[in-house]
Amino acid sequence: MLGPESCKAVYDPVCLTGKPVKILPATGLAGFDRNPIGGQREVMLSEPSAQRDSPEIPGGAIPGSPGQAAFTLRQSDASRVPVLIAVPHAGRAYPGSLIERMRNPDYAALRLEDRYVDLLGEAVASATGAALLVAHAPRAMIDLNRATEDIDWDMFAQGKPSGLGSYTPGLRARSGLGLIPRRLPGLGELWKHRLDRKDLVDRIDQIHTPYHQCLSDSLVQLRSRWGAALLIDLHSMPPLGLRDGLPPPEFVLGDRFGTTCHGALVASCFGYFAQQRRTAAHNRPYAGGYVLERHAAPTGGIHAVQLEIDRSRYLDARLAEPGGGFAAMVDILTGLVRRLASEVAELGQAEPAAWAQAAE
Repeated sequence: MLGPESCKAVYDPVCLTGKPVKILPATGLAGFDRNPIGGQREVMLSEPSAQRDSPEIPGGAIPGSPGQAAFTLRQSDASRVPVLIAVPHAGRAYPGSLIERMRNPDYAALRLEDRYVDLLGEAVASATGAALLVAHAPRAMIDLNRATEDIDWDMFAQGKPSGLGSYTPGLRARSGLGLIPRRLPGLGELWKHRLDRKDLVDRIDQIHTPYHQCLSDSLVQLRSRWGAALLIDLHSMPPLGLRDGLPPPEFVLGDRFGTTCHGALVASCFGYFAQQRRTAAHNRPYAGGYVLERHAAPTGGIHAVQLEIDRSRYLDARLAEPGGGFAAMVDILTGLVRRLASEVAELGQAEPAAWAQAAE
């Protein structure tokens, strides 16, 4: 349980209410066969989830929070499925110095976070044996789904470096949500003062760079074992409105318009959601960001999708704490990962030699 006392170590706007946060247990479902030779696509084991726990490996560091890792990887050497779940936007380890700089930290933090998607990822990884990479550094500090060049230099006291010449910020940075978020719709500017360029360098060196190196290394390890690997970049979204009179989607699956994942895996995702009677959209309004752009290499056996989940489907009415739909969402995502794991393993056994050559 996270109550008011936990605010001493990790800033959480929900703590301001004094109401404990409910942490729901993971559902115990079957694991995927860890044998890399023959039959692994079909055989499911029924081990207790506690026996399937993988070691947790901390990485990076959060400037201003001595001893606090920027992210944690949970992956065993003998990977049980060729799937890695990454959660870049659910970090809640806010240094006090960061909170002091923010205009409305309690409101802005909730808006920026993919609230408690890490808990979904943890439950699903425990149930399926998927590898899990969770960022603890908050999105307010640095956005791991942005390139290091996607910067609004007007945020910094020293302005744009002289060597950039006629540099123009990208669309995301101009909208206020670049590498360092600057503003939010309905809230405006996030920071009381302009930032120092050293803050940017430290955040890139200690959070962004090691996170993406860890993600890259983990995907290569999975592909080496299975012949193919799938990255599920897990996010949450505010409830979407009606579009053309149709109910809003509960999920948005992004593959950057067919460039980051084998079409059969994407089709399987939509087939699964249809079987579960869940509404899903493709690439709109979220097609996938820098994580997919950087790490996906489907011709080399590394596939990647971004999965956005409607927060109202697993959080409470305030979109602040796990709600009544949390356990059901874990079950749905667990079923999806188990289905995709089998299909990715089949892809890996079909053409591993060709992918190995393409990757060289």
